Amino acid sequence: MSLLVHQIGPACTVQDQGRSGYLDQGLSRSGAADQLALHEGAALLGHSPDCAALEMAGMGGTFEATQPISIALTGAPMSANIDGSPVFWNASHTLETGQKLTIGAVTQGTYGYLHVEGGIDAPLFLGSRSTHLTAKVGRAVQTGDMLPTGPHSGSTGMKLRPDERFTGGTLRVVASFQTPLFDQDTLDRFAQTVFRRGARANRMGMQLDSDGEGFAAKGQLNILSEVITPGDIQMTGTGNPFILLPECQTTGGYPRIATVLPCDLPRAAQTPAGGQIRFEFVTMDEAVTLHAAYLADLSRLRARVEPLVRDPHDIPDLLSYQLIGGMISATE
Repeated sequence: MSLLVHQIGPACTVQDQGRSGYLDQGLSRSGAADQLALHEGAALLGHSPDCAALEMAGMGGTFEATQPISIALTGAPMSANIDGSPVFWNASHTLETGQKLTIGAVTQGTYGYLHVEGGIDAPLFLGSRSTHLTAKVGRAVQTGDMLPTGPHSGSTGMKLRPDERFTGGTLRVVASFQTPLFDQDTLDRFAQTVFRRGARANRMGMQLDSDGEGFAAKGQLNILSEVITPGDIQMTGTGNPFILLPECQTTGGYPRIATVLPCDLPRAAQTPAGGQIRFEFVTMDEAVTLHAAYLADLSRLRARVEPLVRDPHDIPDLLSYQLIGGMISATE
């Protein structure tokens, strides 16, 4: 079974949880920018969060089912309809043979996700199906592509309460190797500053802008290149922070003022252009506790799935439905 791509945005790629263990060979993790969205899709469709989905940056596309297919829509909310009838986001649906799913622009956030039951069966490379454009692993999905999918079970019509992570907010951070290179006044100012996500952003990283002077470290021109990972916050020569994301380089020489906790990376990645961000330093013990709570929440997602009940106002052909299935006597 497969989905035929009739039309697609310019930055749509197949992503799973990424590939680990290759930093020493110069290959970063890649994988979904919003890992929570993968777990939400898995909960809605009843499959593993390791399954690959289509990540759509800002704009979706039009897809036709070649056979009945179970799908789910998670991540940044986007306008969506099946054959012209609107469908709910953060929910699972069925596409019958020949039906077309149209996904438009994001209404909040940055990255939306289209899941199919059993995952998108893209080729495995080093244990992952993730596209890594900067490393030239795979390519963006194009018009005319066929996305191979898993079997259809018919178990759809479910929803999850959406998580509010699409407008920015507070990101918890821990000190990095180079945090001590920043004096206390600079660190205090960093934690008190309201940043805005700048226009320069992609799957490698996102620039943050703010009013006032930049943030500099002592002796930053003498820093040797060291290993870096998603979540690290680098300070460029202009003093602008960059939050590194899944396709970031594996080493770098810019000073890192802090590192965003993995549980807050989905919020960071989903911050839209102009969205406000603040940083809050936490201790390593607090970070471990917060991450454990995040993992526990992920394990409970499937228990939070509930039936999708349509609002009559959202059913354009309501009068065509058989709303009364029988009659009873009021006296018997």
